[in-house]
Amino acid sequence: MFTGCGTALVTPFLTDGGTSLESKIDEAAMRRLVRRQIEQGIDFLVPCGTTGESPTLTREEHLRVVAITLEEAKGKVPVLAGAGGYNTREVAELAHECEKLGADGVLSVTPYYNKPTPEGLYQHYKTIADAINIPIMLYNIQGRTGINIDPATMVRLAEIDKIVGVKEASGNISQMAEIVYRLPHRFIMVSGDDAITIPLIAAGGRGIISVVSNQIPGPMTEIARLCNTGDFAGARAIQRKYFALMQVNFVEANPGPVKWGMFKMGLLEPNFRLPMVPPTEANQKKIEAVLEEVGLLEASVAASH
Repeated sequence: MFTGCGTALVTPFLTDGGTSLESKIDEAAMRRLVRRQIEQGIDFLVPCGTTGESPTLTREEHLRVVAITLEEAKGKVPVLAGAGGYNTREVAELAHECEKLGADGVLSVTPYYNKPTPEGLYQHYKTIADAINIPIMLYNIQGRTGINIDPATMVRLAEIDKIVGVKEASGNISQMAEIVYRLPHRFIMVSGDDAITIPLIAAGGRGIISVVSNQIPGPMTEIARLCNTGDFAGARAIQRKYFALMQVNFVEANPGPVKWGMFKMGLLEPNFRLPMVPPTEANQKKIEAVLEEVGLLEASVAASH
């Protein structure tokens, strides 16, 4: 269900001229973004991950974004709802609420700041699995959470039926290869880094949960499709065109650059929830230069006329 390309959706906000502390979800823009994803062939959608600024959403807002995504998806594509955090009870409750809304699964990032032991990680995810009846994808991103799910712990977690895979953003290709080697085929590994989608699938992964697909859902989905059918040359040709965009989206902390780029493409307003802020002026210019280079500024202008 969660193979190919899934978009880690950004969350658009409205400020009504106020501060980011007074912002609210831009529901109309959220619906447009989801429809655009589906129209351009995305394989699945991931609302309320960290790209969606989930740490700054209230529980009510979080569930509203998931509900909007499900309403617009209408069963056309699976929805993997973000449900992670460092308080196990709250995460389990949130996952259960996402299930009640109709989510097809949940993506759950490792507890950040707490830095649990391998046993703590196992018990954390087992508790979440016991609370729901839908699949769980683990999310391993040590650079943001301070904790890594090592392959031995991944093997233990894979023995829990509801844990079906992992979004691997450790950046450690050797670890990713070991996961493929040691875990059963039913366990799905997808990349958490756009730029290494091709090598990850070559090593045995089966897709990407993507940031850049917020901007280019069609091309990114095609990269994953080509890799999964063995056409790595075709995938490299597309990546060559968009590689600079994948890189510039991380010139500052995600989702600052990708949301700014989407603003310049005419897809949303450039609003963030503190502590996220717009990119610096220098980086705004870098982002715009790359968008122009790959033809996305021109595309947005044409689409607006």
